[in-house]
Amino acid sequence: MRPSGPPAPLAITLEALTQAAVIFSMGIAIIISNVLIIATFLNARGSRDVINIYLLSLAVADLLVGVIIVPLSVYPSVVQQWVYGDVVCRLVGYLEVTLWNISVFTFMWMAVDRYLAIRKPLRYETLQTRTRCQCWMVFTWISMSMLCCPPLLGFNPPIFDPDAYVCMLNWGDMWAYSATLAILVLGPSLMTIIYTYSYIFTMWKRLRSGVPIHDKEYATALTEALANPTHVMSFVLILTFWLSWSPYIGVRLWEHFTASRLQVPFLHFALVWLGVLNSFWKGVILLSLSPDFRLLVRFFCLTVCCRGSKSRLQAELLGMEMDD
Repeated sequence: MRPSGPPAPLAITLEALTQAAVIFSMGIAIIISNVLIIATFLNARGSRDVINIYLLSLAVADLLVGVIIVPLSVYPSVVQQWVYGDVVCRLVGYLEVTLWNISVFTFMWMAVDRYLAIRKPLRYETLQTRTRCQCWMVFTWISMSMLCCPPLLGFNPPIFDPDAYVCMLNWGDMWAYSATLAILVLGPSLMTIIYTYSYIFTMWKRLRSGVPIHDKEYATALTEALANPTHVMSFVLILTFWLSWSPYIGVRLWEHFTASRLQVPFLHFALVWLGVLNSFWKGVILLSLSPDFRLLVRFFCLTVCCRGSKSRLQAELLGMEMDD
């Protein structure tokens, strides 16, 4: 079903209103969560933790999902048709695939950052400078924006999914492009993530088992690096992303290779929006697993509400960074 013009009058059902309310609530939650993350990191620009650059990039991508993509599915879910025209459908399809690939690539750089923190604990700050990490993020946004542009150029036009109420690329119509995107983005990203975190957990297990490390300076630096909760936080972020999208990817692959569509009520709606909901969980994970982020949130709140206490918390923040 391709995007159409203004819909004919339709009877609005309770199911349609419920789905619209779910989509609308998700959009609000995604916006609030990522505005908090972005405002927190921008307010703490003096922080030296370079992983915040990757987290900021993820938050910007998720905010664009909540501001542009999610709201455009609310009204179509009520009237059961796409009402915004072919051009907007192409733009939505382009943004979806671009922002998704930006997140995948950002997770890869985050995994490399955590790997270097363990592999080269004595040289980590020299290897991972803020300027270098910012350059990687600029490269990621520019390269993904160019690599995912075929929908804007008229190739592989998006189609409206009447079950999920969102315009999406029809991957089955352009397998050469789909395979190229998988080779250039998914392949390197997944292999890097698996290798880096396998190394991190192997080193953690070796240290816990008491395997002797003869270089005492390296052993001390490695112990401190492994004690950093950022490793667990970043791993949970990556795992949550893939757990959110894997059911939808699995169902789409099954439907493609079996040439049949699973006729389960609300299945496609639930799977697509389960994946989109990943854009909200990052804020919850950061608040739950990152003491540094909780401190930065307190710093942001005091900056907004209680300016008199800002200097005290800023000194506390600087003291924590010096201890790290």
